[in-house]
Amino acid sequence: MTLQPILPWWLLAAIAAVSVLFPAWRLVRSARKPSSGQLREWLFRSGLVLLLVAAALRPGIPGGSAREASADLNVFLVVDTTTSAVAEDYGNREPRLEGVRQDIMAIAAELPGARFSVLTFDSNAVVRMPLTTDTTALETTISVLEPQVTAYSKGSSVTIAGKLLAERLTAARKSHPERPRLVYYLGDGEQTSAAAPVAMRADGGLIDGGAVLGYGTQEGGRMKEPGQGPSGDGEGNGYIQDRTSGAGQDALSVIDEERLRGIAVDLGVPYVHRSAGDPVAPMMQQASPGELQRAAEDRNLAGRTELYWIFALAAFLLGLREMVLLVRQWRQLRPQGEARR
Repeated sequence: MTLQPILPWWLLAAIAAVSVLFPAWRLVRSARKPSSGQLREWLFRSGLVLLLVAAALRPGIPGGSAREASADLNVFLVVDTTTSAVAEDYGNREPRLEGVRQDIMAIAAELPGARFSVLTFDSNAVVRMPLTTDTTALETTISVLEPQVTAYSKGSSVTIAGKLLAERLTAARKSHPERPRLVYYLGDGEQTSAAAPVAMRADGGLIDGGAVLGYGTQEGGRMKEPGQGPSGDGEGNGYIQDRTSGAGQDALSVIDEERLRGIAVDLGVPYVHRSAGDPVAPMMQQASPGELQRAAEDRNLAGRTELYWIFALAAFLLGLREMVLLVRQWRQLRPQGEARR
């Protein structure tokens, strides 16, 4: 038999000692009144405490095998929220951001139990959601993501989130070094900043897997001004205009796969282009997370048959007995109180 206590040994020992010494003391006091019945009641109560202590020790019998949790992972989602995120060349002229949302939830479904964090970038990089296992919070966070308003944009770099990502990865490794850290970068690779993008590298060992996911087409897509509805009445029918041509044409955003592949090389993860209707399984197989998950599933741990429930059930029955006795005593006292009134 093996024990896996849920409380420190010293605390369990103290509780056990009190539950034994107290009824012994009551036994000495009740020796003068053997018919009082108090000793029996205190023995029952001490037995209840001892059963709870036994359950807290978590006794078990070794045998069998158990699989290790397959998704004890920290997953960082780096999402492009520049204006090009709403370029309408995903699926049936849907915004790219729609594909990003679908893929994020697909990744969450493939990695149940993992901790997810969302980082977004446009002119600046920010943490939208810290690491959490709450997929409802993740879905809410990505559902309200909106691109930066064009008037406020001063140009964006596709690697501006590199420093923030490295800080978050370092903090995660420091707090939980045993958890693999995965990075998913979701964007189109379009650089609108005048300065050349810096390499998006992380220190060795910070990234254990992930992928760079690319969205968009070589033909490009038009972009509605953030806040414009399907039938915007502004210039260009609500679409951002190309000011460089002088012809008042709608601006087009084109995917830059070469730059995305460069980011993938910097991060040490594969690059995968995503289009509407692409299955999720091949994407996960190309990325390292799938291999990490399968490796974890293949590692068998020594199993054991838990016995704590036997003691917990006995303690519950004794506790139920105490409740019945308390109700009886309350009913006996109630008429006396009413008679006095």
